Amino acid sequence: MAEVVTYELEGPVAWVTIRRPEKRNALNAEVRSKLWEATHRFNADAQAKVLVLTGEGTKAFSAGADLQEMAATQMVVPPLDFFPMFGRNVEVPKPTIAAVNGAAMAGGFALAQYCDLCIASTTASFAISEVTVGRGAPWAAPLLQLVPRRIALELLLLGRPMSAARAYDVGLVNEVVEPGQLVERTQAVALQLAGNAPLSVQAGKAMVAALDDTSSAAAFELAEALWDPVYRSSDAQEGPRAFAEQRAPRWSGR
Repeated sequence: MAEVVTYELEGPVAWVTIRRPEKRNALNAEVRSKLWEATHRFNADAQAKVLVLTGEGTKAFSAGADLQEMAATQMVVPPLDFFPMFGRNVEVPKPTIAAVNGAAMAGGFALAQYCDLCIASTTASFAISEVTVGRGAPWAAPLLQLVPRRIALELLLLGRPMSAARAYDVGLVNEVVEPGQLVERTQAVALQLAGNAPLSVQAGKAMVAALDDTSSAAAFELAEALWDPVYRSSDAQEGPRAFAEQRAPRWSGR
């Protein structure tokens, strides 16, 4: 069976690739487990100075949680260790880059958000799509550290995709490149990072994280409390079920 997540060293750069393109690189249990393995491997890998996270194919970086699996298991509140979110539920001292090659939705958006840098293809898009399936997005609590309030509300309340160009304009993305240049450009940035003084790089990253943490701990606590009743609602089961049954959801508001 093909690996659903691969870990490949390109010089000092560890490329971690979600390889489930037929399911838009959705984060089923196997993918999530392998992402954890890759994260721990990177932390322990003395040869790897930078991690690049991407998805196979051109359609999706990751569409987020596998809603068919979610419907089948009737998942309520995802555990904190649902998948690795760098800096929140797992410390990754070395720098990380998201190379976004298609749709980054819901959990896919989260994976990109928690990387230190983000380089996107012109065909990439970003969406916090939980509102369209009745699920919660407490993982998006740090969003206001990345974008203005109205942009955060646009993403959270409308659930519609944001283009790579607009994501760059509002500060979600560091660079936008043509699809055929994504791997080459990301590797070049990663090599530049790897070539800098490692203690300086790690201290710079730690300083920014420490400043963020002065407010994010309280933000996460509040976000978890706000989203808990959403996760436990009937609508939170109806959204994934409707997706699995390929029909429009019938919201009850409870």
